[in-house]
Amino acid sequence: MDLSLKDMMAIDGAVGAAVVDYSSGMALGMLGSSKGLDLQVAAAGNTEVVRAKMRTMEQLGLKDEIEDILITLSGQYHIIRPVTGRKGKGLFLYLALDRGRANLALSRHHLKAIEENLEV
Repeated sequence: MDLSLKDMMAIDGAVGAAVVDYSSGMALGMLGSSKGLDLQVAAAGNTEVVRAKMRTMEQLGLKDEIEDILITLSGQYHIIRPVTGRKGKGLFLYLALDRGRANLALSRHHLKAIEENLEV
């Protein structure tokens, strides 16, 4: 997990990264370079986002899986990527990016590769 967090922070523009258990809302690991981003609060708040989207998909009868959830702010991108596979069931990756320094498409690509190699 530490390696995955370091890989997430190596993405251009990364200001914070976490691996979160969305059943409890607790961050299992966090790494960040921004004093203005409380990763504990972000983990708990984004847990509600993931739960709400999963409930909505269930109510709509959608059988698809969430690849990622993107929240765009005026100065940041926040990417939430649920971990697929048995090893990471119930977890998501959270990455906050400085919008001025990040390449969103490349960041999503890197995050997907990190998610596929995550070992908990």
